[in-house]
Amino acid sequence: MITLGNYITGNWITGDAEGQPLYNAVNGEEIGRASTRGLDFDAILNYGRKTGNPALRAMSFHQRGLLLRALALHLREHLEFFYRISYLTGATRADSFIDIEGGIGNLFSYASLRRKFPDTFFCTDGEAVNLGIAGTFIGQHILVPKEGVAIHINAFNFPVWGMLENIAVNLLAGVPAIVKPATATSYLTEAVVRVIVSSGILPPGALQLICGSAGNLLDFVDSQDTVTFTGSASTGQLLKSHPRSRKSLANFPGGSSNGMWTYIMRPGRA
Repeated sequence: MITLGNYITGNWITGDAEGQPLYNAVNGEEIGRASTRGLDFDAILNYGRKTGNPALRAMSFHQRGLLLRALALHLREHLEFFYRISYLTGATRADSFIDIEGGIGNLFSYASLRRKFPDTFFCTDGEAVNLGIAGTFIGQHILVPKEGVAIHINAFNFPVWGMLENIAVNLLAGVPAIVKPATATSYLTEAVVRVIVSSGILPPGALQLICGSAGNLLDFVDSQDTVTFTGSASTGQLLKSHPRSRKSLANFPGGSSNGMWTYIMRPGRA
């Protein structure tokens, strides 16, 4: 039986408590436990903001897009490993194909999207505006990454796709991620994150993982952070009722990343 790790502050750490049991959906056998008891969620957020965020912000859109491409190619080398674990969730090969290879496909798609942006760490928003009669004073809006983290709360039915489609967006935008998969199938997400971490492709702090309860994570969210989730309207209302997260919340019931640029990119100054 395994105890899932939480990849936080640059290390694999297990929770203090026995944790929530995880089951093989095919035969009902317990296969592991997941716990976040004892984790310092404030420190986890600050690590992403102070370590992962500056590292990603220093890179251009093209450099970040190439990271996604390298990551996608690396994950494809481990497909059969992922398929074997996915079987424990009750998924067929066809189900797993959509989740695993579909998720990796999102990385390729957003890697290609880098060509839509300049090879800089910011992008312009609209046309330059002449603010002076002599043409010596102009204004130009630009968009730059937020200085926080993207927190992704994902559904049980897409333990791979749910993570990869979301982090593809925030990584291309220059923002690190904290992924909180549904606990029931988090062992598959954890397996993928272990492969990502061991590759060394992403800079430190760019990706963190918590397997189990989110605890008081939302108590430490600030205006530079983004909280996304895939789930029901009732879950959305619960998250929106939290005084720290409601202004940072983006709801994607269908698991779509559309519109996340609004939350991840912010106006900046040249």
